[in-house]
Amino acid sequence: MKNIKIAVLGGGGRTGKYLVNQLLKQGFSIKLLLRTPEDFTIQNSQIEIIKGDAVDENTIRLLLAGCLAVISTIGQRHGEPMVASRATSNILKVMKEYNIKRYILLAGLNIDTPFDKKGEKTTLATNWMKTNYPEIQKDRQSAYDLLTHSAVDWTLVRVPFIEFRDLSSNLSISLEDCMGDKISALDIADFMIKEMLESEFSRKSPFVSGV
Repeated sequence: MKNIKIAVLGGGGRTGKYLVNQLLKQGFSIKLLLRTPEDFTIQNSQIEIIKGDAVDENTIRLLLAGCLAVISTIGQRHGEPMVASRATSNILKVMKEYNIKRYILLAGLNIDTPFDKKGEKTTLATNWMKTNYPEIQKDRQSAYDLLTHSAVDWTLVRVPFIEFRDLSSNLSISLEDCMGDKISALDIADFMIKEMLESEFSRKSPFVSGV
C-alpha cells in the first residue's frame, strides 16, 4: 500500500486524526493538507504535509499531485468564509486535470438528496440546521450539487453525532434515512477507507450510524 498515496483534507481535525491513523495502520501513504502544520502531532514517514488552505486552487493542485484518491473530513471553521463548496469546486477541477477518479467526503444529516425518505428525527435535525446555520446549510448543499454535476466517482458520507472514541460497533447504512443517533470517529474512518477501496456507494450519499 505504500505506493498508494491518498490526499487528505481535514486531517488535523478531531475526526480527521482518526482517519489519518487508520490510513497509516492500513499501510497507505498520505499527502495531508494542513493550515497549521506546527499543531499537528502525528509523526510518520508516510505523511507528506502540504501547508495551505482548501479554498486555494493552487494549494489543492499541490496536494492532489501523485495521489490516487481524495478523502475529506473538512469542516466549517467558526467565523470564517464558507469552505465546503469552494473546496469541492477546487478538488473536482484538479481531479479532472490529474485524472483522479475517487473522492470521499464527510457531511452531516442536513444534506438533502432526491433519494431521501427522512424520518422524524432526521428531518428535525435537518430543519434545525437550516434554521440555525442557514449559510452553512446552503454551502454544504451547494457542494452536493457540484458533486452530482461532476463525472467523478464520489461518495458523500452522512453521519449523526460523532463520538471521539476508539470504539467500533455494527453500522447501519441507508440511502434514505439515518437509523442511529451517533457514530464513533473510528467507525467513520474505517467506513470511508473501505468505501474508497470498494466504491459500493459510488455517486451516492449513504447515512452511516452505529447500531
